[in-house]
Amino acid sequence: MNSGRSGWLVRLFVFALFLLVLAAGGLAYRLASPYQGFSHEVFLNFEKGTSTSSMAQQLAAAGVIRRRWDFLLVRALQPRARLQAGEYRFASPVSVWTVFDRIVRGDVFYYEVTIPEGSNIFDIAQILDKLGFIKGPDFLKLARSPALIADLSPHAPSLEGYLFPSTYRLTRRTTAAQIARMMTDLFRRRWQELHKPGTVDVNRAVTLASIVEKETGISGDRPRVASVYVNRLRLGMTLDCDPTTIYAALLENRYRGVIHRSDLENDNAYNTYRHAGLPPGPIANPGAASLEAALQPAQTDFLYFVAKPDGSGQHWFSTTLAEHNRHVQEYRHGR
Repeated sequence: MNSGRSGWLVRLFVFALFLLVLAAGGLAYRLASPYQGFSHEVFLNFEKGTSTSSMAQQLAAAGVIRRRWDFLLVRALQPRARLQAGEYRFASPVSVWTVFDRIVRGDVFYYEVTIPEGSNIFDIAQILDKLGFIKGPDFLKLARSPALIADLSPHAPSLEGYLFPSTYRLTRRTTAAQIARMMTDLFRRRWQELHKPGTVDVNRAVTLASIVEKETGISGDRPRVASVYVNRLRLGMTLDCDPTTIYAALLENRYRGVIHRSDLENDNAYNTYRHAGLPPGPIANPGAASLEAALQPAQTDFLYFVAKPDGSGQHWFSTTLAEHNRHVQEYRHGR
């Protein structure tokens, strides 16, 4: 009797164990199976302090996971894991294990924003404003202060010229102040790579580089363009640089895409048709090639240059006004 009862208990235990293993296997399979309950990519932003339960609810409601309890179960199995705040993008079927792991790793979604070489602070503000989470006016307000660069360039009137053109990865948590620091930090690194030890007026060098950047996108022309302005500065000639006149109009919020006679006659300090020497500060944000050209201009006697009319972006360079005027006529005829 006791032997039969013991055998029954053993069979019952084995059956119960079998059911338990089967249930555990089914649960493990469910947690490991990819799932997609959405038709379009999903973006979920978990604010700092969001509870596990709230995350689970949002994930289930968005169709990223089947049930909120699945996520809570994974959490119970990994109680010490730290779930990180941020915006997450889900575009394909993934398992709840994968979802949980991504949030633990902080695999947040990044917005890539590209700042082209030659962009000025107004251009950058517009680019950032289109992202929707950084307001252009906030960035402009920060950019008008040279505080972030004052130690390196004490004469800089603003951050213009020191916001290095590149592609940056941002999240919805990135602020105007943070992107400004990212850009000036990258400028510092590039400047250290290019600048040889010695006394250099950083603001003058970057200002010249910004003019070179706006005048040409042709790598081979940059050192020669820089040499033209260096030679004119040495002789005390006005730079007669259209991009500086445009920048003066931008600062006064009156540029409409065309240079007018009133712009050329404007007494703004950035108008190099009226004022000899470099303008007070950069007029745009130069790339590494223009910075290098400003630091190491070509050794020439050129005083003038004008674009070739073939659309190549290259220039004719001249040492005399008569030669320059002939090139100007060729340019006009070519156009």
